[in-house]
Amino acid sequence: MDKFFSLIVKLLLEIGIPEEDICTRKRDLDLPGYFRAEKQWDLLVIKHHPNGKKELVAVLELKSQKGPSFGNNINNRTEEVLGSAYDLWTAYREGAFKTSPSPWLGYLLLLEDCEKSRKSVRNNEPHFEVFPEFKKASYVERYHQACLRLVRERIYSEVCYLLADKEKKIETKNYSEPDEALSGQRFLRSLCSHLNIFYELK
Repeated sequence: MDKFFSLIVKLLLEIGIPEEDICTRKRDLDLPGYFRAEKQWDLLVIKHHPNGKKELVAVLELKSQKGPSFGNNINNRTEEVLGSAYDLWTAYREGAFKTSPSPWLGYLLLLEDCEKSRKSVRNNEPHFEVFPEFKKASYVERYHQACLRLVRERIYSEVCYLLADKEKKIETKNYSEPDEALSGQRFLRSLCSHLNIFYELK
């Protein structure tokens, strides 16, 4: 995950985002929430104007999950990502970010690609059936469906979903992109397009 994080920061600098507008230090990553006082994100782009005004431009959350406890974590991860986004958008609606226009909100998920994450999972349906897409779906597919829905429901501006095989050597490309709609290229193009509204990019 550190490598992907570094690549995003490097890209932002290369296209002309001022270093002081890219927040990566822990003490600079908190934003006010609506249902809680604040939430610490992973990367923020805050435009600083000469008159002292600040604008919230982009917000990124990066998460990874490896085995063996896929079942214990998938619901927590899904609830967390939904809650964080809803809290941020409600805070935005209520004016927490002053006169900032609607920010770009991105979520990057890196999941371990292994036998257990690809194994079909039994559904627990004591009263009602789950949606067809989740029928005996593996954790890889469950996360895939969740990521698609986060974008289709416009909860996040874009989502990047990556799978990584930890058995592959680091010198090789040890990750894959299971869906073009959730690819890294699409994710970063969308981010850059949004940033172009606020900056004269290279």
